Amino acid sequence: MYFASDNSSPAHPSVMEALARANQGYMGSYGADPIMDEVRDRIREIFEAPEAAVYLVCSGTTANVLSLGTFCPPWGAIYCHRDAHIEVDECGGPEFYTGGAKLVLIDGTDAKMDPGALRAAIGRRTIGDVHHVQPGMVSVTNVTEMGAVYSATEVAAINAVAEDHHLPVHMDGARFANALVASGATPAEMTWRAGVDVLSFGGTKNGLMAVEAVVIFDPAKAWEFELRRKRGGHLFSKHRYLSAQMQAYLADDLWLSMARASNGTAGRLAQGLAALPGASLVNSVDANMIFAKLTRAQHKAAFAAGAKYYLTEPGAGLDEGPDDEPLTCRLVTSWCTSDADVDGFLAACKS
Repeated sequence: MYFASDNSSPAHPSVMEALARANQGYMGSYGADPIMDEVRDRIREIFEAPEAAVYLVCSGTTANVLSLGTFCPPWGAIYCHRDAHIEVDECGGPEFYTGGAKLVLIDGTDAKMDPGALRAAIGRRTIGDVHHVQPGMVSVTNVTEMGAVYSATEVAAINAVAEDHHLPVHMDGARFANALVASGATPAEMTWRAGVDVLSFGGTKNGLMAVEAVVIFDPAKAWEFELRRKRGGHLFSKHRYLSAQMQAYLADDLWLSMARASNGTAGRLAQGLAALPGASLVNSVDANMIFAKLTRAQHKAAFAAGAKYYLTEPGAGLDEGPDDEPLTCRLVTSWCTSDADVDGFLAACKS
């Protein structure tokens, strides 16, 4: 009953098999392996973007900060939701890799940026005034840090504001597959057709060992990204081990199958929690992340049964306070979460 994070799940067996195959003999280094050629072609096919530049890196933070650094100057403002991963979970990496760009935080329900609030924030900066950072770019997170999913139409609405100010758009897609299967959009509809210029295409949270893709829909930025990746220490010598993971991920749409599995068990868990006396959902469950309130007694029972997950309220503890006090938690399912895990968790809470 492990609901702490999809980061904690194992790699899919197909990924491990692909790594073993890639471990035979010699291959070109630094991305010159034939597996990478296949991966690049496949991603271009999936996104209906034959000119897209495709690169692999080892982590979501790396994908995000190199993308931001490539598209935003040091004197620029990066507009993102105040709960965006680049704001709350990347330790100043965006500022570091951009050389000092400023994150400007936008409000919106369930960590989804409100287009009107974005427009107002951009308008508060005097363009051309040397005393202000200048509008630089926009970054959206899909799935958001509160488990919500932007539809392709909502992404396009954000882009409409960005386009009015000639700003590029980055999408942090650490859970991009989960967002895609939840929305029913195609990869192209969710990205470049909605105005996204660069995508961090996640894999680690969805069954890979350690690899993410950066998909740059404007190939004019490709060379700068390559230089930044090398200068930042993120160009792998034995690149084939990144390529092999992504090759397995994309084969037979495994990436979508795993996302459907994790979204499905999250839906099953959310349905069970909604029917559980004393429990309630904090917001809608769009993908594989749930925020819910359980009583302190229910949390105690779940942890005693071996469940792993996080309480989200600062200072919330299980040892002090009334048993009927509701405490908010975050539950995240992964590609290998089973129905038995869900049923066991709900049974423990009922006890």
